[in-house]
Amino acid sequence: MKLRINNIKQPISEGDESLPYRIANLLGLEAMQVSSARITRRALDARKKQDVHFLLSSVAEVEDAAAKRLLARENPHVEAYTEQLEGTLPVGTEALRGRVVVVGLGPAGLFAAHQLAKYGYAPLVLERGDAIEQRAHCVEHYWNTGELDENSNVMFGEGGAGTFSDGKLTSRSKDARGEQVLCTLIRFGAPEEIGYAAKPHIGTDRLRGVVSAMRKEIEQLGGEVRFRATLTALKQKEGKLACATFTTPNGTETIECAALLLAIGQGARDTYQMLYDAGLAMAPKPFAVGVRVEHPQSMIDRVQLGELAGHPRLGAAEYRLTAQHGERGVYTFCMCPGGSVIASASAKDEIVVNGMSDFARNAQNANSAVVVQVYPADFGGGALDGMRFQKTMEQVAVAAGGGGGVAPASTLGAFLRREKPRGFGGVAPSYRPGVASCDLWNVLPPFVSAGIAEGMKAFGRQLRGFDREDAVLTGVETRTSAPLRLLRGENMESASCAGLYPVGEGAGYAGGIVSAAIDGLKAAEAVIGKFASPMKTV
Repeated sequence: MKLRINNIKQPISEGDESLPYRIANLLGLEAMQVSSARITRRALDARKKQDVHFLLSSVAEVEDAAAKRLLARENPHVEAYTEQLEGTLPVGTEALRGRVVVVGLGPAGLFAAHQLAKYGYAPLVLERGDAIEQRAHCVEHYWNTGELDENSNVMFGEGGAGTFSDGKLTSRSKDARGEQVLCTLIRFGAPEEIGYAAKPHIGTDRLRGVVSAMRKEIEQLGGEVRFRATLTALKQKEGKLACATFTTPNGTETIECAALLLAIGQGARDTYQMLYDAGLAMAPKPFAVGVRVEHPQSMIDRVQLGELAGHPRLGAAEYRLTAQHGERGVYTFCMCPGGSVIASASAKDEIVVNGMSDFARNAQNANSAVVVQVYPADFGGGALDGMRFQKTMEQVAVAAGGGGGVAPASTLGAFLRREKPRGFGGVAPSYRPGVASCDLWNVLPPFVSAGIAEGMKAFGRQLRGFDREDAVLTGVETRTSAPLRLLRGENMESASCAGLYPVGEGAGYAGGIVSAAIDGLKAAEAVIGKFASPMKTV
């Protein structure tokens, strides 16, 4: 009989091959009574530096009589286990009149299109950027030269912004679709450990291949993917979407739509403006802005892991820190162990920074965003005012950096003294194309600078050395989440336009790869549940 076993303590030095024996010992059984076991969750417990260990959950095959006794005794480590099988979605009956269109090939659009293709809806996918291979060339060219392609960059292109990140797969969502997302990523080449790691990540190097493989299966299942295709107009008729217009290198096309899943990401400001002008229901929402901070990864490892720093089974250490500045939260965000700070602009008059790590997380520096909460009252409260607030910060950063993609940067010590740094110390800035020394108080809004200053002091009390003099701050981090929400109903359709499904991070309903993918799946399910499939393939 299969049982779920929880809170299994595993020493760092012990391999997984010993798991059945450790389970038997935990439950007071003979070794032969546990025939097999697989890990379903692995978390590091480093609260006591003298006793760092893993805590595991497992599904184990236990002798029937012994399993029944354990369940009857209500052993605190044991739960009954039922195999979860993927069900078939109910399919609607309304006839399709026009194409099912997906706009954007980030996580929300990718998973939505894949689900639609599996069920025979042959979606048309419009992506304004390039396929991942060419997109990676565009990004490297920008990082090396400061010359930006405004349609194919870190924000736009196959895989979305998450493709140039740490590839984190943690999510606060308890939605069961999260497991489906992880299983799908594994099937397309992600490491199997993401299925059980407490803090799973793929890394930008592995994620690129996964994204490409998923897109190719969409095409094999009858979907059509158009790169360098930008949505430019929507036409409604009696409150219902009628058609969509998009531009390509070969000109402009208009297509009749039965449904359009809008997974544009938060960088598509021209699309936000077009939707606003078309009268689409939207509202401002809070977000956060700030800078990227860099420390030596070796320092973070020592503070977090003690004598086990550098242990091959532990990898690069992480952190998550929070503080308060008046009524505003100040916190670290999107921490990238063993990574680099990257240039993430999507327009030539912007400087935007983000963080990225490969799967190995073996670069010299650790980095994370340090951001301060921003509320609609700070920027005017109009639907597009938050977007304009971000843009102003990014343009000020361009002026401070001097152009060519160069970003303004400072040491923490100079920032706290409110002066321009004279140089950098033991932490070398990783940002390309390069940084310009700058007093960041002249770049950031005053309340953001004050919040970061107070937050960094608090973080130094929480994590020893975090407030070191030569920690590097690089600005500006403005794209933590969408500055607005495209309003929709419980049926996933726009509150003002039937047939239009705003989804993912750009629509204001997700905050990361997994949550965006879940949102895309939900929208695809809504379409599948409404329209008859022309050719069901599942």
